[in-house]
Amino acid sequence: MVPTPLALLHAANIALFVEGDLDAINTYFAPDYLVHLAAGRSLRGHDGIRAAITLTRRAFSNLAVEVELLVEAQDRVAWQRSLKGTQTGAYHGFPASGREIQWREQVVSRMVDGKIVEEWLVSELAERLLLSRKG
Repeated sequence: MVPTPLALLHAANIALFVEGDLDAINTYFAPDYLVHLAAGRSLRGHDGIRAAITLTRRAFSNLAVEVELLVEAQDRVAWQRSLKGTQTGAYHGFPASGREIQWREQVVSRMVDGKIVEEWLVSELAERLLLSRKG
């Protein structure tokens, strides 16, 4: 039985961000997965997911995540996740601040046969990291 998109997204986010279960990548993502990021960048495949999750989990301890479904149509789902964690490590040039950082990400996911095959992601994490330096 194929899980509902919301159930799949929730389970994937908990397994990866909260539990750090990198083996779960095979369960939730197609091998040829592609995510489109800001500034024309992209990330491909399971190795790309593994690297992104590892970087995030190293930089932010005690991560928590909430997933909210926004719109579902055909094979695509628009959703938002809110993440929160203490920045105990460096992240893309931002040194550890020791502060709790909370940020949102807007995502559109395309799914085929119960797996995520492609996503478009916009994150406010860089803005939150900049703001944490000022306060």
